[in-house]
Amino acid sequence: MIDRSEATHRILAAKESAGLSFEEIAAAVGAHEVWVASALLGQNTMTRDQAAAAGKLLGLDEETVAALTRDASRGSLGQAVPTDPLIYRLYEIVQVYGTTMKAVIEEKFGSGIMSAIDFSMDIQKKPDPKGDRVVVTLDGKFLPYRTW
Repeated sequence: MIDRSEATHRILAAKESAGLSFEEIAAAVGAHEVWVASALLGQNTMTRDQAAAAGKLLGLDEETVAALTRDASRGSLGQAVPTDPLIYRLYEIVQVYGTTMKAVIEEKFGSGIMSAIDFSMDIQKKPDPKGDRVVVTLDGKFLPYRTW
């Protein structure tokens, strides 16, 4: 049995070799492209049917397909500040605007959190004459803190 990081390495190599996008793989799997990307990267768990569809499209061996169905190990970033520029900018957004987001959410909903379990995310490209824009939508269920 291969570990999940080796499976991810094989999956990404097969994706590159096949010249496929996450969107194309998602169409074959029958799920949203962002979720499929996270599953292929080891952050979510596919059903056997989803893993089989991805495996067939990517030409993956059975061992790698099986890894897609194992429990995910969420939280791929280490404890250090990320150095990849794109990931760092997302980290920076939370560092700069996290308390603002928290304050506005709590003002609108009360004391609680946004679920990362009952959650979806979408990433879109928005054309703009000054340079294309990245639109990230985070959609999580509000979970109020309870009193006991």
